Amino acid sequence: MKKLRTTMDSFFDRMDQRWRALPTGKQHRYTLYFFVGYLLLTAGVVAKVWYDTGKSKNDMHIEHIENPVLKKNESPTRLQDTLTTILKNQIYERK
Repeated sequence: MKKLRTTMDSFFDRMDQRWRALPTGKQHRYTLYFFVGYLLLTAGVVAKVWYDTGKSKNDMHIEHIENPVLKKNESPTRLQDTLTTILKNQIYERK
């Protein structure tokens, strides 16, 4: 874990040195490009949310929720094993 931390620290130090070595004009231009990209991404997300909310009908469908555990459909293999279950219960005196 300590080796990972030192590796990451040295990587970030190298990146910081490379950034500081760039001329101020290039730093400004890169910062502006990143900001414009972020602005476009934000505008796209806001437009998508606006489109989706305007498109929805705002209807709420309320339906009965069925419990999957209490389903009436039993598998045929379980029905075939009822005789062995009854015999086992009689042998081991289960109710």
